[in-house]
Amino acid sequence: MVVVMNLNVSEKQIQDVKNRLTRLGFKTHLIRGVERIVIGAIGDKKNIDTSTLEMMPGVEKVVHIMQPFKLVSREAKSDDTIIKIKNVEIGGNQVVIMAGPCAVESREQMMAAARAVKEAGARIFRGGAYKPRTSPYSFQGFEEKGLELMAEAAQQENLITITEVIDQQSAELAAQYIDILQIGTRNMQNFQLLKKVGQLKKPVLLKRGLSATIEEWLMAAEYIMAEGNYEVILCERGIRTFETYTRNTLDLTAVPVIKRLSHLPVVVDPSHATGDWKLVTPMAKGAVAVGADGLLIEVHPDPSKALCDGPQSLTPENFKNLVLELEPIAKVTGRSLAV
Repeated sequence: MVVVMNLNVSEKQIQDVKNRLTRLGFKTHLIRGVERIVIGAIGDKKNIDTSTLEMMPGVEKVVHIMQPFKLVSREAKSDDTIIKIKNVEIGGNQVVIMAGPCAVESREQMMAAARAVKEAGARIFRGGAYKPRTSPYSFQGFEEKGLELMAEAAQQENLITITEVIDQQSAELAAQYIDILQIGTRNMQNFQLLKKVGQLKKPVLLKRGLSATIEEWLMAAEYIMAEGNYEVILCERGIRTFETYTRNTLDLTAVPVIKRLSHLPVVVDPSHATGDWKLVTPMAKGAVAVGADGLLIEVHPDPSKALCDGPQSLTPENFKNLVLELEPIAKVTGRSLAV
C-alpha cells in the first residue's frame, strides 16, 4: 500500500508516519513526486487499521496497490520518474542516446568510439568490460582494465558511462568507475545481483529477460527499488520467439504498456533486438515514435574487426545519419533529442 501525504506536509509528520509503519512491521519507502508525496509500505496489511493511519496529521489517504509490483507502479507514483545523471535527464522531454561498442577491445578503439558517438550526438557512452557469452570460448571481456579504459575515454569526451555487471563482485568494482550499471538479459532474475545494485545507489539499467513477461520484468525492477535504489531504467531488447530472420523479436508494444503500468523510464536496444545493423535504424525510429525515453545503440569504429557483435554494430557514419533521421521523429512526438 501507499500512504499519500498532503503536499504541505512537514518532515516531522512524514517521519511520524514512517516510524509508525516501521513499528507495525512495514518496510517504508519515501517517494517524492511532482504532484504528491507518498510513503510506500511493504508488509502484511493485516497488521494495520488503515482508517486510524488516515487520521494521522499530514496524511491525505491510504491507497492499496493492486499490482504485484508496488514501488514500480503508477499507483505509487503518478508522475514520470526523471533520472538525473550529471547534466543528462533520462525520462523527461528529451530522448537520450547511449552508444558505443559492444566490448572494450583497446585504448585506441575506445578513444575513437567515444569521440565518434559524442560528435554524432550521444550523451552516454556504452561498452562491455564483462562479456557473458553463450560459448565459454568466446571473448569474455577485459574486466577491470576494460573499466579503466572506458572511464578514461568517457572523461576525455565528457560522456556519462554505462556498462554491464554480471555478479556482485563486478558490480562493486564497476561502481568505482562507471555512472550507470547495466543488468543484462541473462541476469534479469539474478535476485542477489538485483539486491546488490539496489544497495549500491548507482542508476541501474535493467534489460528484459529473453523470455520474460512484462510483469516478471517489472518485478525484477521491484527487487532493486525495494533495496532503496529508485533510479531504475527499463530496457526492452527483444524477446525470444520462433522467428529466425532476426536475432530476437523487438517488442515495441512493451514501451506504451510500461508507460501505462509504471513511472520508470524505458529505453530500447534495437541492436541486440535485431542482430543486423541494417535493421537498427528503422527499429530505433519506431522506438522513438512509440515513446521510448532513450536508445541503446552499438557503434564500433570498424565493425568488421569487432571482437563481438560486429554484424549489429553501426559505423560512426551510419550512427551519425541515424541521429539526424531521429530528430524529426522526436519532434513529431513533442520531444527532442538530447544532443
